[in-house]
Amino acid sequence: MSTISANLVKELRGQSGAGIMECKRALEETGGDVKKAADLLRQQGLAKADKKSGRSASQGLIEPYIHGGGRIGALVDVNCETDFVARTDDFRELAHDLAMQVAATAPRYLSADDVPEADVAELEREFGSRENAVAAVCLMDQPFIKDGKFTVRDLVRDRIAKLGENIVVRRFARFEVGANQSGEGAAQA
Repeated sequence: MSTISANLVKELRGQSGAGIMECKRALEETGGDVKKAADLLRQQGLAKADKKSGRSASQGLIEPYIHGGGRIGALVDVNCETDFVARTDDFRELAHDLAMQVAATAPRYLSADDVPEADVAELEREFGSRENAVAAVCLMDQPFIKDGKFTVRDLVRDRIAKLGENIVVRRFARFEVGANQSGEGAAQA
């Protein structure tokens, strides 16, 4: 077994956010290969994230995002287990990215489970298949706008692994100036 330098551990820790000993073990298991060690830590973190999914997430924040000179706005309610994590830069960045995603992609539902059965056939006709429809209209299943290789669900799971707490996207809202011309839900003077 080769000796793992402190610089390698520091580099991996900076990339992954994992603890020093976890980084050292991962580097030892991968023969000092930082990329493979980062992948290993990510896989271990995702396994841990799956175990945390049942835990209560009652802290968090509501993140606003305004785009297009004030023409489009989004709010997203993201919850975690503790207020300590809710105040971290990583959690705030996740909430900001999610609000930006909502503003950019105008999802209709949070996840595929929220799509009413009555709407499924129409969505399949509109998007060609159930899979395409879910990816287009369900926030958690959309490709992440900053890196299309990942879905929003992958982004949240990655942050769960990094922060060590369950994270839940509870709800979102998107507003666009002039988008609701029918008057439905609008108050008129």
